[in-house]
Amino acid sequence: MLKRTIVLSSQAYLKKEQDQLVIQQGEESHTVPIEDIGVLLLESYQVTVTQPVLSALMANDAVVITCDGSHHPSGIMLPVSGNSIHTAVLRDQLEASQPFRKQLWQQTVRAKIINQADLLERFGEEATPLRRWATQVRSGDSSNMEARAARYYWEHFLPPEMGFQRDPEGPPPNNLLNYGYAILRAAIARALVSSGLHPAVGIHHRNEYNAFCLADDIMEPYRPFVDWLVRSLVVEEKPPDEPTSALENGASAGMLTPALKKKLLSILTVDVQIDGQTRPLQLALSTTTKSLADCYAKERRVLKHPRLPVQSVSSHVESGVL
Repeated sequence: MLKRTIVLSSQAYLKKEQDQLVIQQGEESHTVPIEDIGVLLLESYQVTVTQPVLSALMANDAVVITCDGSHHPSGIMLPVSGNSIHTAVLRDQLEASQPFRKQLWQQTVRAKIINQADLLERFGEEATPLRRWATQVRSGDSSNMEARAARYYWEHFLPPEMGFQRDPEGPPPNNLLNYGYAILRAAIARALVSSGLHPAVGIHHRNEYNAFCLADDIMEPYRPFVDWLVRSLVVEEKPPDEPTSALENGASAGMLTPALKKKLLSILTVDVQIDGQTRPLQLALSTTTKSLADCYAKERRVLKHPRLPVQSVSSHVESGVL
């Protein structure tokens, strides 16, 4: 079942009445079934959330994302346990051998590079080097093919006249990529918890200050879907005054409009190919995280990764922005 994404960008008061989330904004009131919510994004500092709301959201495996003063995601709240066999799955995760983790990372990097190659070919760019490097990824990516592929990929991601360089702190459309990746990361963390996995225990990423190392690992093959959406916004669709004007005017990362954010939030509903089926990305995440749990349980050795669909990027539903 596709879950809804609710974004609160202005003053609001949130309370729970029976099994409904009640959103009060001035004289207006909106209700949403709590069980239908997958992501609650709190952008405004003027949003008040009651404890029963948070408790009910966690009980229904939702994720709550808070934003900083620039309206960019800065924190994530997840359920403590979203799976009935959480302890057993976590034990398998912690006991996975380092050689096996390296094999899983090899599969992950290879899947990411293949998706990058697929995406460049959609743009009419040469992707032969990426496909060659994908076949050369070793266990643990010891030869660092991921970095080599990234350099080539970003050089060809946008038309050369745009002069784009991928830099999280750089000018637009870097801000669009950052925002899309943050939403993707939160959704993956939610899927990991729902599969009984702990998002802090990574396959490859290791950082004692990062509570989402595993989410950062799993999101790698999904990043090109965010890239695809951003590319379609800045090159193919060219919506007036968004984000083309932001790109031309060098707007700061805090200048994302509500309309742009709404489009970026639709990343969770774009179509992907996975496990021989076309599914919304939000559901594909659960397929990938479940396959990882099965790998840790030694029930399989190959992760289920997404591939770009044949058709252009499209979404099934729109996220609500209030």
